[in-house]
Amino acid sequence: MDGAGDMECPSGNGGPNFKEIIRNSPCVFVIGVAGDSGSGKTTFTQSIREIFGEDLVTTITLDDYHLYDRKQRRELGVTPLDPVANRIEQIEEDLIAMKAGRTIMKPVYDHAVGTFGEPVPFAPGKIVILEGLHTLFSERLRANLDFTLFVEPDREVKEDWKIRRDMAKRGYDRQQVLKEILEREPDYLRYIAPQRSYADVVIRIGHSKYGSALARTRNVYQVSLIQDPMDRAISDVDLGVDLFAILSLSERNFLLEFIHHEDPRRRRGEIVFDGELGAHVVHRLEQSIEEQTHVRPIALAREREYVTAVDVAQLIIAWRIIHRRIFLERCGESDRDAPDVQCLNR
Repeated sequence: MDGAGDMECPSGNGGPNFKEIIRNSPCVFVIGVAGDSGSGKTTFTQSIREIFGEDLVTTITLDDYHLYDRKQRRELGVTPLDPVANRIEQIEEDLIAMKAGRTIMKPVYDHAVGTFGEPVPFAPGKIVILEGLHTLFSERLRANLDFTLFVEPDREVKEDWKIRRDMAKRGYDRQQVLKEILEREPDYLRYIAPQRSYADVVIRIGHSKYGSALARTRNVYQVSLIQDPMDRAISDVDLGVDLFAILSLSERNFLLEFIHHEDPRRRRGEIVFDGELGAHVVHRLEQSIEEQTHVRPIALAREREYVTAVDVAQLIIAWRIIHRRIFLERCGESDRDAPDVQCLNR
């Protein structure tokens, strides 16, 4: 849920730039992103990096916290997905230190050669993105995360992405990648997949219903966001989609669907995007977020005629993250000047 407890809701449409509020706040806001290696974790937080910039956003990959190098893992017969092959306690301690604004000595793992380098100083930005296999693994980690994502591509998509990445960046051949995928599958199901139940948003990626070939030619996929309802909203939010523009101007296929999940333990809904949407529709969503948060510029679809379901999902996720940060009360009085809000208690 976004926010907790009661919060004063000022009136009016004016307000300072929320980016400056974050810059001047003592709070370090941590976004946790979990998922398998090569699952696209970085993709779905890229919008936050672009919106707030490198001076406010820093990123840590938990691969740096492997306990064993590649050769040692082979000798021991363990995969990096097994928690025993990672420094979970050190991740927890470093996360707590970063939340307090302290610089840590971050380990360094070099994927190109599969060995460790010397630790380096890491100063957290006002927004820290924590990405890795075990980001949501322990209760102590989850307690210190402010917004959480779990990225879950379909098997076929994940294999395609991992093959392309590991062959291009890690020097593997195709058979090596496929062999590793099979070896890792039991540990993925045992240690990584269960973390999805702790995420604020689960992101599923599959091939487009309009053809899997579109993934290679135009980066078109079907993307589903499974998420909890928002309890609070910035006043007068308009995230409407111009249906007339879609019907009259679009020359490409696009799907938008909402699915209610019947789960008595947790109220969740799933919004599904597929295909390509005219960029002018996304520009209107961006302008609405700018007007309500005073964060500028938000321009993820620069000089493009069409955007994909991945782009739209990035924008929605960015909106939810900004939303959570606005209502994060633990940051204290310095954040009381945030843009005008309306509390929606459901």
